Amino acid sequence: QVRLVESGGGLVQTGDSLRLSCAASGRTFTTAAMAWFRQAPGKEREFVAAITWNGRNTYYKDSVKGRFTISGDNGKNAVHLQMNNLSPEETAVYYCAASTLNYKIGSYYQTSRTYNYWGQGTQVTVSS
Repeated sequence: QVRLVESGGGLVQTGDSLRLSCAASGRTFTTAAMAWFRQAPGKEREFVAAITWNGRNTYYKDSVKGRFTISGDNGKNAVHLQMNNLSPEETAVYYCAASTLNYKIGSYYQTSRTYNYWGQGTQVTVSS
């Protein structure tokens, strides 16, 4: 089992930055990748960013490229999401996720079905 705990959410204004963190514990050595997803009220959960531990490949939702950066520590115990120039449309609960599945195709890490473990989420609210 892998336990994930998110932190760093909060209320910010349009254009501000925020850094989310996700602390992983348990059998973290089994994980192949970690990611961030978000879910706004009334909408489906959507992929934001992912990082693989083998090769440190990163993947991003198109709309966040150039503004968001995902990073992870060497021990697979934490992943972070630096978010810059936030907009109100990005108000959502942000979830950390971990996958134990190894894929060579990066797009597989952009779907929620790939992830076995999920955190409880952290609220990000961007005011206009």
